[in-house]
Amino acid sequence: MISKSFNLYKLLPWVVTCILLSPVLAIFLSAFSVDESGSFQHLIDTVLSTYISNSLLVIVYVVLLSILFALPCAWFVACCEFPTREKLQWMLMLPLAMPPYIIAIVYTDLLDFAGPVQLTIRALFDWQPSDYYFPEVRTLFGASIILALSLFPYLYLLLRGAFLTQSAGLFQAARTLGVPPLRAFWRVSIPLSRSAMAVGVSLIAMETLGDFATVNYFAVHTLTTAIYDTWLELGSLTTAAKISSLMLLAIVILISLESYSRRKQQVYQRNGSGNTELRFVLTGWQKWGVLAFTWSLLAFSLFIPIATLLYYAVNYFNASLNNDLMQYTLNSLWLAFLVAILAILVALLVNFYQRLSPGLGAKSSIRLSSLGYAVPGTVVAIGVLIPLTSIDLWLNDVLLGLDLKPVGLLLSGSLVILVLGYLVRFSAIAVGSIDSNLVQVSPSLDLASRTLGNGPVKTLWRVNIPLIRKGMLTAFILVFIESMKELPAALLLRPFNFETLATYVYQFVSDEMIELAALPALMIIGLGLVPFIVVNRLLEKKT
Repeated sequence: MISKSFNLYKLLPWVVTCILLSPVLAIFLSAFSVDESGSFQHLIDTVLSTYISNSLLVIVYVVLLSILFALPCAWFVACCEFPTREKLQWMLMLPLAMPPYIIAIVYTDLLDFAGPVQLTIRALFDWQPSDYYFPEVRTLFGASIILALSLFPYLYLLLRGAFLTQSAGLFQAARTLGVPPLRAFWRVSIPLSRSAMAVGVSLIAMETLGDFATVNYFAVHTLTTAIYDTWLELGSLTTAAKISSLMLLAIVILISLESYSRRKQQVYQRNGSGNTELRFVLTGWQKWGVLAFTWSLLAFSLFIPIATLLYYAVNYFNASLNNDLMQYTLNSLWLAFLVAILAILVALLVNFYQRLSPGLGAKSSIRLSSLGYAVPGTVVAIGVLIPLTSIDLWLNDVLLGLDLKPVGLLLSGSLVILVLGYLVRFSAIAVGSIDSNLVQVSPSLDLASRTLGNGPVKTLWRVNIPLIRKGMLTAFILVFIESMKELPAALLLRPFNFETLATYVYQFVSDEMIELAALPALMIIGLGLVPFIVVNRLLEKKT
């Protein structure tokens, strides 16, 4: 009986892993199928090169801008002392809760020809449109700035952590040798944080590659918009799968480059003395310069968008608050809640398998089940569509062969496909969060529980889960936030007559109706900011 139970614990994680991995495998298999419509060949002959070049340019611009934003902020907060530093160290993470397409519609409204900025310029100087030049907002570089304002906290978090763990002695040794502070920063601190830099840059590049709403709103044609167009407009799932395989190939290359860049790097430099000796006290123009840079970045990425949305939400509150908004809010809440619960169950299953049977098989299960987070939402959507559509077609053929009534799109036309798409995309967050907490629980506690006659399930329930409650709560909140914000997968997978807050906002964004998009956009931001702050407080207490 014990053997059968133990085998079940081995079997279930691999069943879950195969389900989560099936969309990626389906994309690669479909990429080699024949495109009878000829759409993919048409794209190759016409615009595919433009899609690829635009995608690469956006990635390069966003990465460079994110480094420009994140690197100074991380250094200032970790290694300098100045007013409001303690507030900035967590406030600089908050732009992560801002969906890029919401920032995009705000700045388009503010900076367009009929926006308040240009109206003020013309009124102040009595200029006509031909009397001055104002840069166009809706360009590839404009989209890159918007994405960088939303994504730079990923790199900031990693670099800040890297700077905090660096030995103060190394920097002081450079200073003793007569190296100026700025030069010591470039020659000591930056090389030691290269690992964090590589991970952060790779993450930002993958998020940029997977963005749909922002680049589509700015009329920048990338591989992501190509997937959306070929499926919803041309109706060619095979072509969409072929483009998705190109994106997966790009992601594999990015991850491989990140790993290759760190292949020989071994840095042992953490000490127990902390980093207090490395913190420089800024005064005079240095202090004011740092304050101006950091708070201006927060203003452009967080305060100005929220203030603009608040203005429209208040002025158009009666027009915005309706039954549809309440229904779509409930849809988003229960969908995000369900996905978060399922993600935690998946995480417990694969992590508990590793705890019961540590080895290559368990590690492989965790890594493969976490692969979906590196895949853009649009690609995940196509990958989920392929197997579930095939299952629906097969099931209907079987029922027709048995002279029974077909069930139609039982899986691919219901909420099952949307939940599965979200789960493939975000289960890695829960797996990583719970894994980082579970490894801190001593195996001797499990052995003591088993000695007292408790089986694996009781040990998990009575010993492990109470000790990793904070990790589970963190995982739940993070998956909940991401599910609330997710747009590309929701646009492609939602059933008929089903909307989430994200798709509801995007409809108004597409129609240039910021005044009606403001209130639901604020609800998305609020539902992201509050849990984000809670998670940050939990992590601070933990450390």
